[in-house]
Amino acid sequence: MAATSVALWDWAVAAYGRTGVSEACLDLQDTAGQSVCLLLWAGWSAQMGRRLDAEALDEAVDTARAWHDTAVDPLREVRRRLKRPHPDLAPDDREAVRDLVKAAELLAERRLLLALEALTPAPTQSPSAPLDNLLAVSRQWSATVPRSALTTLAERLSA
Repeated sequence: MAATSVALWDWAVAAYGRTGVSEACLDLQDTAGQSVCLLLWAGWSAQMGRRLDAEALDEAVDTARAWHDTAVDPLREVRRRLKRPHPDLAPDDREAVRDLVKAAELLAERRLLLALEALTPAPTQSPSAPLDNLLAVSRQWSATVPRSALTTLAERLSA
């Protein structure tokens, strides 16, 4: 039996707020080059009983790459650069611009999650633990699969 449907954005916001999830996601992003949005989508899909076949994985990775290359990664880089003090920029002005860039980055991530949700197959099975989906997405995203870090994320998403 499939799980009660919860919108991906709502699920992701709630999941990201759970103990240790944001830290695990940021570790996977910063040390292993993983896409947090793609990982959250994989976790949500498992918990909503949505089976990710090869076509869904390919489409999701292509969509995530397009969003990352075009908006998410460039905005993140600007936001991080604005975090550092600069002798020729007034701190309040720099922070005001950084806040706007941060909001744009979050909007891009939300749009990515909406795109991922739209291409996800309908629920067809019972909810499952997210590790298999996390591993499958990670394999599609990069050549190196950070199994230990993904296991940690799966445990925290399931808690």
